Amino acid sequence: MFLNGVEKHPHITSVVVGCLAILLTPVPVSAQQAVVPLQMSFSDPGARSAGLGGAFVALADDATAAFANPAGLVQLVKPEISIEARNWSHSMPYTVSGRVEGDPSGQGLDVAAGVSRGEATYDTSGLSFLSLVWPIGDWSFAVYRHQYADLEFSGETQGLFGGGSDCCYDRWFDQQMYSTQDVVSHGLSAAYRFSDKFSVGLGTTYFDVSLESLTIEYLWDVDSEAGFFGPTTFLPERLALTEYLFIDDSDWAFSAGFLWSPFEGWRVGGVYRQGFEVGIGNDIIAGVAVDYGVPPGTVIIRNRDIPTQFPDIFGLGVSYRALAERLTLSFQWDRIEYSSIPQSMELDDQTIDDADELHFGAEYVFLDSSPVIAVRLGAWLDPDHQMYATVADPYIRAMLPKGDDEWHYTAGLGFATQRFQVDLAADLADRVNTISLSAIYNF
Repeated sequence: MFLNGVEKHPHITSVVVGCLAILLTPVPVSAQQAVVPLQMSFSDPGARSAGLGGAFVALADDATAAFANPAGLVQLVKPEISIEARNWSHSMPYTVSGRVEGDPSGQGLDVAAGVSRGEATYDTSGLSFLSLVWPIGDWSFAVYRHQYADLEFSGETQGLFGGGSDCCYDRWFDQQMYSTQDVVSHGLSAAYRFSDKFSVGLGTTYFDVSLESLTIEYLWDVDSEAGFFGPTTFLPERLALTEYLFIDDSDWAFSAGFLWSPFEGWRVGGVYRQGFEVGIGNDIIAGVAVDYGVPPGTVIIRNRDIPTQFPDIFGLGVSYRALAERLTLSFQWDRIEYSSIPQSMELDDQTIDDADELHFGAEYVFLDSSPVIAVRLGAWLDPDHQMYATVADPYIRAMLPKGDDEWHYTAGLGFATQRFQVDLAADLADRVNTISLSAIYNF
C-alpha cells in the first residue's frame, strides 16, 4: 500500500491514505500483497532418487516407492525399512527497495531506477522420509511419513517509490515480513501384482499443514520531505497496518500409480497424487499511525477457512537397463497444477503458472564389488512457479514479479549388501541446495 501527497516542492501539505477501498476487499492475500514463500518438495524421497535427478517413478524399486509410485512396492520380496535425513539450504528472493515507475527524485533513498531485489536464506535439517514395507504374496503394503515443507522466511522492504510525473511522489508502506511453514504427511499405500510385467498401487495420505505469515507495514520515521525520502527504522508509533495470515489445518488425499514392463529392460511408470485442501485465515489490524476510523489494534478485516487447494501432480516416466543391468537410464515428466492455489482462493490480481518438471538420471552399478557400489548423476528442470501479479499496478507487480526457471544438477553414491543399503546424494541449484542421506534395511 502506498501514500500519495508529497509534492515536488519543499512544502508538504498533507499525507492521506490512498486506495483504502483495496484494504476493505474480502480478498485475503491481495489486501497487502503479503510475501509468503511457498517451498514444497514435490520430488520423490530417498537419496537414490535424488542422485538420479528425481527420475524414479519408472524404477520405484525400494521402500520409497510408498510415496514415489506405490505400484513399485510389489518388487520388494522382503519386509523393508527406509529412513532418510536431508539438509536444505534455501535462498528466497524478495523485493527490497527501488523505483517501480517514473524517474528517481535524487533525494534520500530515491536515487536509483529499477527495483532492487534481495535474498533471504534459511538452512534446516531433519528427518524427511520414513517408511515400512511388508510384502504378502502378490500384495505389498507400506506406511510412511514424509516432510513436505519446513521453511522460515524474514525480510524487509523500504523505500519503494513511484509517481513523480505530475505533482506527487508515491511511497509504498515499508514492510517487515516473517513467515514459517511446516507440512508433514503420513500415508498408507498398497500394491497388487497382476503379472510379472504389470502392477498397480493405491495410497491415502493425511496432511498436517501449519503456516504463519506476518506482514507489518510502517510509515517513514518523520512527517517531512526529508523523512518521506529517508530510511525507516520501523518505529512502533509509525505502525500503519498489520496482516496476519495462517493455516492450521489437515486433509486427506489419495494417490495411484502403475508400473509396466513392456519389453526386456524397459519400464514405464505413472503416478497421480491428489493435492490437499486446507483453510486459510487472516486478520488485518489497524495500526496507530493511520486513522481507519477504529481504535488501533482493531481487526478491520477477518477471514476464516478460505478454501485453498494445493496442486494435483501427474507423473510419467520411462527407464531402461542395459549392460547386464549395470547401467540404468531414467526419465520422468511431472505436471504440477500450481494454478489451483490462486484459483481456489479466487484471487484476481495474482496467479501461479502450472509447471512441467523434467527429470533425467543415470546410474552405473559395480556388481562385482563388495559391497556393491553405484554412482549416479542427474538433472532436472524446475520451472518458475512463483506467485506473480496479473494487474497493471506497478507496486503490486514490483512486490509479486515473475520468477525464473532453474536447473538442478545432482550426483549420488550408493553402497549395498544383501540386507543393507546406504545412499548419499546432493541436489544443487541457485534457490535451494539439498544434501540427502538415506538407509534401507530388509529383513
